[in-house]
Amino acid sequence: RLGELREISVSGGTLRIGAMATYTQLMVSSEVDVSRPILAEVAAQIADVQVRNRGTIGGNACSNDPTNHLPPLLVALGASFEIRGAGGDRTVSAEDFFLGVYMTAVGEGDLLLSISVPAASKAADGFASITIGRDGTCIANAAASLEGGETRIVLGCVDAVPVLLTPGGSDEASVRRAVADAALEPPGDVHASSEYRRHLAGVCAVRAVAQAAERGR
Repeated sequence: RLGELREISVSGGTLRIGAMATYTQLMVSSEVDVSRPILAEVAAQIADVQVRNRGTIGGNACSNDPTNHLPPLLVALGASFEIRGAGGDRTVSAEDFFLGVYMTAVGEGDLLLSISVPAASKAADGFASITIGRDGTCIANAAASLEGGETRIVLGCVDAVPVLLTPGGSDEASVRRAVADAALEPPGDVHASSEYRRHLAGVCAVRAVAQAAERGR
């Protein structure tokens, strides 16, 4: 019943999303559709209808499960997080927000108020994932954002926090080289060995950049 934490608005070239906005809200929001539609597209890939009706963008980010969809995407989009604590409000960049498995800059006694994302006037975004079944957990995922000649790729599922890469170009060779140079050592499990997950990270990165490049054209 905290309506102010569910609001989605656009002001001054920034999309502001309340921490309690649900995945379904992201999917149907006209503000998201105009400002950064990739958020709605990725939200639509999360789990099933019941989860999308109850799960929130803030919960997804604050849990920071390495297999979650949104942390890599929020880093790629250059998001920032508004946090309220006993000492007042503070803003933390996405690159500094995710600290470890299930650990973020939201500490004891803190409350995440909102997530702000630059409206993409000239940016083109992409996202790719490989999941366990249609609605299952990600084995590997990657988000990409292309703007002004700069390519940002963020890998999920390969480390305790999203891994940001800035390759020299958006062509496949540059992307694969950036992933290889990152010297990733992802965990292995019953779904994928470390080596296979590292391979899938490269596959997802190439697909995400290709999607973003196609949209940019």
